[in-house]
Amino acid sequence: MMSDKYLVECNIDDDEDDVKKIQPSPPPPPQFSSTSSLTPCESRDPWGLNKHLKIEFSDVLAEPASTHSSDRVWVYSGIGFESARLWGYRCVTALCAVPLSCLCGCLFALLACMHIWCVMPCIQVFHSCLPCVRSLWMSVVNIFITPFCTSVARCCSGVYVVFSKE
Repeated sequence: MMSDKYLVECNIDDDEDDVKKIQPSPPPPPQFSSTSSLTPCESRDPWGLNKHLKIEFSDVLAEPASTHSSDRVWVYSGIGFESARLWGYRCVTALCAVPLSCLCGCLFALLACMHIWCVMPCIQVFHSCLPCVRSLWMSVVNIFITPFCTSVARCCSGVYVVFSKE
């Protein structure tokens, strides 16, 4: 963000008689969700999922002490960067946010359906059949794999490796 020294303060003197008290509009009814509607003061990233996207002008562009452009170029570059970042994000989200959110919703619905109707029944079947499979696997291990590994270990136990400097 730009530092506060470049901001211009505008004082507006309004008479209290001319100012009409604006009634806040009621929040829209919640649709398609059990959560309340978002107000501007609520955090849209309460768990900090996008901390890595908090980028400022000085994170991207910096001039070393040996070379400096004029102050106006630097200030206008910062303003241009911030404006392009803000308005670029707004334009891209205006075009892509609703379709992508619908796509993500469909994807999560598909994943939930697959998990509920395919994955969990398979896991439950495996859990019910697992004792039989476990006893069969233990038999295979005890009959074939354990004797083989024991004989290989006995053969390799007589091998000695000696390192020497010559």
